[in-house]
Amino acid sequence: MIRELKTFIAIAEEGTFARAGQRIGLTQAAVSAQVQRLEEQLGHALFARAGRAAQLNAEGLNALAQAREVVRLFDEMAEQRRSRPLGGRVVLGAIASAQASVLPGVLSRFRARHPAVHVRVVPGVSFHLLNQVDAGEVDAAIMIRPGFALQADLAWTPLSHEPFRLLVPAALPAPHDWRALLASQAFIRYDRTSFGGRLVERFLRTSRIDVQDSVEIDDLDAMAQMVACGMGVALVPEVFGRTAWPPGVVALPLAENTFFRDIGLARRNTRNLGPAVLELVRLIEQAYASGEPPP
Repeated sequence: MIRELKTFIAIAEEGTFARAGQRIGLTQAAVSAQVQRLEEQLGHALFARAGRAAQLNAEGLNALAQAREVVRLFDEMAEQRRSRPLGGRVVLGAIASAQASVLPGVLSRFRARHPAVHVRVVPGVSFHLLNQVDAGEVDAAIMIRPGFALQADLAWTPLSHEPFRLLVPAALPAPHDWRALLASQAFIRYDRTSFGGRLVERFLRTSRIDVQDSVEIDDLDAMAQMVACGMGVALVPEVFGRTAWPPGVVALPLAENTFFRDIGLARRNTRNLGPAVLELVRLIEQAYASGEPPP
C-alpha cells in the first residue's frame, strides 16, 4: 500500500485530488481509486469531501503522520537496497534526442554506482520502441507519448512537456510571421512515421497550412542544421536540456498556437522489473525532475 500512502500524502499537501494527480503523474480518477482502496483497507474515511477541496477529517489527520513515517521507513529500506552492488543487464530504449541530452549524465552516474551492470541502449523511433517494450525486448524506453492509450500491462511516467518552435534561417529578413513563412518557404518535415511527425502533421492540418515539402527526416539536430544552411524552415520541439540553437537559426514561438510533444518512460509493470532496471529508471526520472540534464 506504499503507493496509496504516497498518494494520500500528496493530496494532504496539495489540497485537491487534481493537484495531487498532477504532482505524481496520475489522473484524478486514478487518485480517487487509490484513496478508495486505502480507506477500504483502513476501514474508515480519510477526507471530509466538500466541493473540490480535499479536507482531512479527524481520522485522516491522525493517519497523515503515521503515513509519512511508514513512507520514510520504506524509502530508507529502498535506499539501503540501492546502495548494495547490483549486477546483471539492462536494455533501455531511447529516442535520439534523449540519447544526446539526458542519457550521458544518467549512465555516468549509474555506472559509478553499479559498475557490474551491463547497459545496452537501443535506439529507435517511439512506435518501434513501444512495441519492443510490449514484447519484452527492452526493459524500458524513453519515448514520445503516443496518441492512443497504452496497453494495460504497461506503465507510463511523464518526463517532459516540449513545445514546438518554427526554426527559420537567421538570414531571412524580419518581421518573422510564422504562418507566412510556413506557407512560402521550403519545408523540412519531421518524419510522419514518428509520433512527433504525426503531431506536426496534425498541427498543419488543423491550422489549414499547405507547406512545400523538401526533405523529410527523423533527426532533429539534422533538421536544425539544414535550417541553418538555408534549406528551409522546420517545426521542431525544444528538446529538454537544450540551451541554444545552432548558429544561423532563429526559433520562433507559435504563441497561442503552440503544440507540444510529451516525453515519458514506458515500461512493463514494475513488479516484473529487476532492481537494476528500477534503479536506472529512478535516475532517469530524477534527471528530468531536476530541470536540467545531470553533468
